[in-house]
Amino acid sequence: MTATDTDPSTPAEPLPRNVKILGAVSLAQDTGSEMLYPLLPSFVTGTLGAPVVAIGVAEGVADAIASGMKLVAGRFSAGRRRRWIAAGYAIATVGKIVVTAAMAWPVVILGRAIDRMGKGIRGVPRDALIADDTPAAARGRAFGYHRTLDTIGAVLGPAIGLALLHLLDGQIRVALALAVIPAAISVGLVAFVREPLRPPIVGPVTGTEPPQEARSKVPGGVWRVLAPLIVFALVNSTDALLLQHGADVGLSTTQVVAAYICFNVVYASLGYPAGKLADQLPPRVLIAAGLTVFAVVYMGLGQTATTTAAWILLPLYGAFPALTDGVSRAWISNIAPDDTRSWILGIHGAATGLAVLAAGLWSGLTWGEHGELPLTISGIVAAVVALWLAVGLNGEPPVTST
Repeated sequence: MTATDTDPSTPAEPLPRNVKILGAVSLAQDTGSEMLYPLLPSFVTGTLGAPVVAIGVAEGVADAIASGMKLVAGRFSAGRRRRWIAAGYAIATVGKIVVTAAMAWPVVILGRAIDRMGKGIRGVPRDALIADDTPAAARGRAFGYHRTLDTIGAVLGPAIGLALLHLLDGQIRVALALAVIPAAISVGLVAFVREPLRPPIVGPVTGTEPPQEARSKVPGGVWRVLAPLIVFALVNSTDALLLQHGADVGLSTTQVVAAYICFNVVYASLGYPAGKLADQLPPRVLIAAGLTVFAVVYMGLGQTATTTAAWILLPLYGAFPALTDGVSRAWISNIAPDDTRSWILGIHGAATGLAVLAAGLWSGLTWGEHGELPLTISGIVAAVVALWLAVGLNGEPPVTST
């Protein structure tokens, strides 16, 4: 059965136990991470007295490290997903502790680098394990479920962080310390994850062959899928710049965080339904729809400079990751051979991660007053890639895994 053979009238099989546990793990970890998110700029520039550029340096270094670790994890995690997942979540938790204990802003950069290193280590083996344990015809639903729980953490985290800051009379360091608690819970939950009973075939990614040999065995159909995703990533700059646009046009800090929460509410609400649709429709169609939403939001924000437009378009933006994030992971997992799945997911994660980093750099350098130029350019390119996928110019690679 392929992803498009699913009969909508047939009751869906329960998701595998591992998928549910990994969803809970991501919910806890992301709650802790997002508790930090609205507090970190004030901590770095206010409490520690760092220049604003330090925030950009911290995030850039962290993202570059995460991208590299995705490739490493994809190369060596086949057949031993659980230990890589556990290590990744544990390292990320240590990173949060380092940030909390920082007495100087360079230590925050170190902590963020450790945190993102953990994210890079865990992401690919986690996604590969979800695919290993789920039939091809249900992978869209499985990834949609996982991304939904992860995004619920992105709703709870900022809300809890702001509430703690208020209750603690602005004691940011104490609020940051409390963010370690849900992160530590996520590490404990990994103990309940099991390697699939039918482990994937261990082939060129076991460490016995050089990366180049493994790379040569990536099917051409996979590259046809990766190409438009990587091209799009080159204009998909960090979401922080969208929040910066909101601040530029007059939203207060609280309103920016509220808009960010609304974005994640939309994402969480649509992620699972989008995943189910990906098991019934060609995934490229849903991704094209998501990129269309991206194009509308970016071009809309690029051509307007009002708080009204920001309040409308920033929450709407949540439909973009809902239609693309889990769907693209399921699509790649389905067309990747079982013995190279983690390697191919690693290539995707590293390539798109580095492309997003490049997007953040060129967008930041051309930002201007309200980001009109980079936002408009990104919207136009996203529309072109959406058309590329919608008309099937990259072909329709067959499902190769079960």
